[in-house]
Amino acid sequence: MNSPFNHDKAPFGNSHGPMLTGVFAPVLSEECLTDLPVEGKIPNDLNGVYLRNGPNPRFKPKGSYHPFDGDGMIHSAHFENGKLTYRNKWIRTDGWLENDRQGQESHWGIMNSLKGRKDRPMADAANTDVIGHAGNAVATWYLAGKSYFLDPVTLDTIGSKDYSRSPGQGMSAHPKVDEVTGEMMFFDYFDYAPFMAYGVIDKEGKLIHHVPIVLPGNRLPHDMGITQNYSILHDLPVYHDEDALAAGRHKIRFNSSMNSRFGVIPRYGKSEEIKWFEFTPCFLYHVINCWEEGDEVVMTACRFMPTKDTNGEIDEIKTAKMIANLGMEARLWRYRMNVKSGECREECLNADYNCEFPSYDTQLTGMHSQYAYLVDHNPETLHWTGLRKFNTDTGESLGSWSDGPAHCWYSEPWFAPADNQASEDHGYVICFMWNDKLQIQELQIFDAQNISRGPVARVSLPHAIPVGFHACWMKPTQINIAK
Repeated sequence: MNSPFNHDKAPFGNSHGPMLTGVFAPVLSEECLTDLPVEGKIPNDLNGVYLRNGPNPRFKPKGSYHPFDGDGMIHSAHFENGKLTYRNKWIRTDGWLENDRQGQESHWGIMNSLKGRKDRPMADAANTDVIGHAGNAVATWYLAGKSYFLDPVTLDTIGSKDYSRSPGQGMSAHPKVDEVTGEMMFFDYFDYAPFMAYGVIDKEGKLIHHVPIVLPGNRLPHDMGITQNYSILHDLPVYHDEDALAAGRHKIRFNSSMNSRFGVIPRYGKSEEIKWFEFTPCFLYHVINCWEEGDEVVMTACRFMPTKDTNGEIDEIKTAKMIANLGMEARLWRYRMNVKSGECREECLNADYNCEFPSYDTQLTGMHSQYAYLVDHNPETLHWTGLRKFNTDTGESLGSWSDGPAHCWYSEPWFAPADNQASEDHGYVICFMWNDKLQIQELQIFDAQNISRGPVARVSLPHAIPVGFHACWMKPTQINIAK
């Protein structure tokens, strides 16, 4: 085994807030580890790579720290013929390279600055999402910017690209890849009219479509969806406080008098072709999947439930604070939008479980999928306490697992299809798990058809992996394109 490294639980001290200590503490080295201890057996029909992105500052931050600020780092588990290799590596963004030249942090975070300020520059950290496209792993940032391309096996940064055409700033987190056509759809958002843009990148990585999307004002969208013929864009009642924005500060508002709107646009549609559908006010972090049923576009998602006051009315201030502080109370939800009649409706699929950070078989992106794999969520903090499988047609919980909700922290799980896959849920669910009580870090592998059985394999790692954000699975056929 390669040499493990120590993980200081507060490498920068305690003066920058709680999100740099304990389970959130960054690792300060890059490693490649093989021949790791395994309890159980790594399935022979599990081949590909699990990639998880997240914030991991290299240097002591300037001022207060928020998890959205840290340098992007990928942690990966590469499976090949029953063998596993773990790697972690920083994404060599422009900001990371500038810090490397200076030997210190040269940027400010969202609690101290605002994107675009010259006196307190903010780094495009590429620390939010990662997705496979055109043979590469593509890392993106929630505030929109350059996309960074990585080798999905070595994690080396290959380069970056700014896909914006005026107006615009680049690509936000959560682009969607149609694995049939190889195309990647994305959105961009910014604090000036028209406030949003939408684009399509072909299977070779070339921008082939880009149009402005007119919104009524500045917004803070986080995700989107696609079907075989359409893309679904979000206009939600969450936005920058205008006074704070003018002063160069980041402050979120939630306006319960505004409806949520979802815009359905043909994949190569013009700006004026978008059709907007109105629903009850909410925030929405993450879409599960979308598809078409006749003239209806169906979107399953995790609806952020606004906080209520003692009178049962939406408490706008508390809801905005929950969003800003990464607290989360979400429910499985379904939206239907008829592109011919203009009719729409929404329904809660399961009111019992606070679940978020969903995954599914991405081979079905844009087509009907029945199963999704999510994390149970502690609403007070960025603490994912276990895994849960849902039938997204019925909303039924099909099983769950946790090694201990109070002290175990799970990463975003992703579905990995088995070789010679025979059904939608024939495969595995992969995630990292930190047991804070036992001080144990594991990579866990579940049989997707029986989550409640517990891990079929536990791989022990010699160091903690800090809490992060999004993950993906890349199959060998997707990886080999880059080789």
